[in-house]
Amino acid sequence: MLVRFTHRNDPLASEITPQAVYRGRRDILKAAALAAGSGALAGLPSAAFAAPLAPPASSTAPRLSAAASPLSTAEPPTPYKDVTGYNNFYEFGTDKDDPARYAKSLKTRPWTVVVEGEVAKPRMFGIDELMKLAPLEERIYRMRCVEGWSMVIPWIGYPLSALINQVQPTGNAKYIEFHTLADPKQMPGLSSSVLAWPYVEGLRMDEAMHPLALLALGLYGEVLPNQNGAPVRMVVPWKYGFKSGKSIVKIRFVEKQPVTSWYRAAPHEYGFYSNVNPEVAHPRWSQASERRIGEDGFLQRKRPTLMFNGYADQVASLYAGMDLRKNF
Repeated sequence: MLVRFTHRNDPLASEITPQAVYRGRRDILKAAALAAGSGALAGLPSAAFAAPLAPPASSTAPRLSAAASPLSTAEPPTPYKDVTGYNNFYEFGTDKDDPARYAKSLKTRPWTVVVEGEVAKPRMFGIDELMKLAPLEERIYRMRCVEGWSMVIPWIGYPLSALINQVQPTGNAKYIEFHTLADPKQMPGLSSSVLAWPYVEGLRMDEAMHPLALLALGLYGEVLPNQNGAPVRMVVPWKYGFKSGKSIVKIRFVEKQPVTSWYRAAPHEYGFYSNVNPEVAHPRWSQASERRIGEDGFLQRKRPTLMFNGYADQVASLYAGMDLRKNF
């Protein structure tokens, strides 16, 4: 019998305050202080506070060659510093800067991904095999977090369907589960009981086969940083970010809808589909608007949240006839 102990200081999943809320308040105070201290600073354009858009010249991460994808948005990417420094990856801690601080302990070589379940050809992929499974593309995708913040990220990868076709799902395969590594020696956040480990996410088969569903291996022209889900992760741009499992070690094809990690933790807050629907509010805050990280300097303006995160033309047909208030 396994007995699970809860640490007194561990927050419940339903009690975690969205960082965008307190960060926004903190940034407003900082901006006000700057304005009060220097009229010149108050008049500077937001670009004066912008972080570099590309990896720093000192970066030693391997570079990836990828063709530009026509599926990319024309919106400007979020600065590299923000993409790699402001993350949700609870295996390394619940604060937004914890992943960048602690994920250095993650060893991404060697790495294997087991593919099993309802498939004719189960197999194990090494990370180098995954790198060469299909031509790499750079796709600039809008990404939206349930906490009310968003980014635009130039991912590198290829359609998940390329991997799916390799293993030949059976007729019983209705869903796919994605399992994240759970190694306490490398991931200090696993000592927290905020979620049940390992982290599990899932998609319906037709969602997984959609051309926008990306198996990501890099961003900004280089291999994935550890804090962004190295060495391989999912990117599902029309859904809330927690649907895109990171540091994947297992992919299972199953007949029944998976019990995913956030649904297990708080089913009234995090539905299985997790489609970006601004008309469905989170129980503790509205989802009607968002703030783009790295935009407008300290005073980030709110922008309306778009249905399916702006990808409605491409994916709405997947949910024809479904009540997306109920199946949120």
